[in-house]
Amino acid sequence: MIISDEGHVQPTWGFVLRHPAHFLAFGFGSGLAPKAPGTWGTLVAFPLYWFLAPRLSDALFLLLLIWFFAIGVWACELTGQALHAPDHGGMVWDEIVAMLLVLFFTPSGWYWSLLAFTLFRFFDIVKPPPIHYYDQHWKGGLGVMFDDIVAAGYALLCMALIKGGVTIWF
Repeated sequence: MIISDEGHVQPTWGFVLRHPAHFLAFGFGSGLAPKAPGTWGTLVAFPLYWFLAPRLSDALFLLLLIWFFAIGVWACELTGQALHAPDHGGMVWDEIVAMLLVLFFTPSGWYWSLLAFTLFRFFDIVKPPPIHYYDQHWKGGLGVMFDDIVAAGYALLCMALIKGGVTIWF
């Protein structure tokens, strides 16, 4: 872990590999990306989804997501404490879990996947209400994880409206 001249914590691979919670919270290292770590973390969800979804029933996949969320609360809490930054930008497990949820409900086709990615990143970055509230007021691991689940919900709602609109017109 390195402290920059501005006082910002700059985790290193050494920090990420020091504890399984750090490795998970940093999305297997994707959160170490110097630019847009949340976007890189979100992209990690795709190969993870492609690997897991065909091997699990829908019910088992959703149970796994609940477990991923719960373990993410623990991992992000522990990692945030170690960094003295409760919602460090490099902690991207929240993006991975939320995007896995979005992908589970996304219709097949690369254009739907691209739309799912774009909508989720939009809502995660812009943080319209109540996402902004949760981001600002819910601290610790639960706060880190929860605001992204709400962003996932917004993305899914938009996709459902678009899909409904597409069905009506075609």
